[in-house]
Amino acid sequence: MRDTRESRLLLVLLIAIAFALITVDIRGGQESPVDGARQAAAAVFGPVENGVAAAVDPVGNAIGAVRDSGERHTRLAALEKENAELKAKLGSDDRNRNRLNELDTLLKTAGAGQYGIKGAQVVAIGAAQGFSWTVTIDVGARDGIRRDMTVLNGAGLVGRVTTVGPSTSTVLLANDPDFTVGTRMEKSDELGFATGQGNSPLRVQLLNGKAKVKPGDRLVTFGSRADKPFVPGVPVGEIVRVDPAGGGLTRNVYVRPYVGFTKLDIVGVVVQAPRSDPRDAVLPQKPKPAPTVTVTVTLKPADGQQTGQDQNQAGQNQNQGQNQAGQNQNQGDTTP
Repeated sequence: MRDTRESRLLLVLLIAIAFALITVDIRGGQESPVDGARQAAAAVFGPVENGVAAAVDPVGNAIGAVRDSGERHTRLAALEKENAELKAKLGSDDRNRNRLNELDTLLKTAGAGQYGIKGAQVVAIGAAQGFSWTVTIDVGARDGIRRDMTVLNGAGLVGRVTTVGPSTSTVLLANDPDFTVGTRMEKSDELGFATGQGNSPLRVQLLNGKAKVKPGDRLVTFGSRADKPFVPGVPVGEIVRVDPAGGGLTRNVYVRPYVGFTKLDIVGVVVQAPRSDPRDAVLPQKPKPAPTVTVTVTLKPADGQQTGQDQNQAGQNQNQGQNQAGQNQNQGDTTP
């Protein structure tokens, strides 16, 4: 298209409309008027994202097939083929092993909290429908997923479902600045509200300004009314920094989340809440402190020092012998 005055005006108009839609979407929150368009986009692009994710795994096989069709008649080509196949196999085994470990940890976490979950895989990071910290998972309305469901993995709280399409869903991550969840301190039961801060630790505002907290203390989700959007007892993280108590009504602490938001793969959507609050049962056991080792040191005197002591002892024995002999002689002289 030629660079004319009309084309420039059209470009400016489109940019203005885009910024207007972004502003309306952000201010609208969950009741955004463009939510319908977002869901429609999820329905259209969701299967595409699933297809792209499904196509990632066979890439190594395709490369191997291309190499396999090359020069088989030379020894060098055969060695290259064998080497490529071995690397592909090892890489596949490592990935499968990691995914099995993630799935096993997820099932243990769900079992400890008595959560009914629907397993899912992250197929896209950063949704095209918004401008937040989000991921797309490969389950949707057809799988029983609804909006405002808790999402977790084996480590703890991942986020909550915000948009649901037929076969995919969008999850707002817990480190998003618009994300807020009620928290409860382990043992002390101090309540607060955690807010995401991107790559920085979560900021938790404790309701008790005089709460006694320290680095290393752990938090879980407090739970929401009717368990939406959050079920209780999901591990959130542990405190890494505490703001000094300033006499205010609240107090801020900073929490390192258990979940690594940049390396999500296998997650679970809580489709059935536990019958009772699991409290702190889902938190991992704290490592036991290493036993204190007591070492007893016995000092051995030096050779010179030992020789001097032996000489002194010998001299003392000689003096005692002489005194005893003199006493015996005196007794003989005085005998009538």
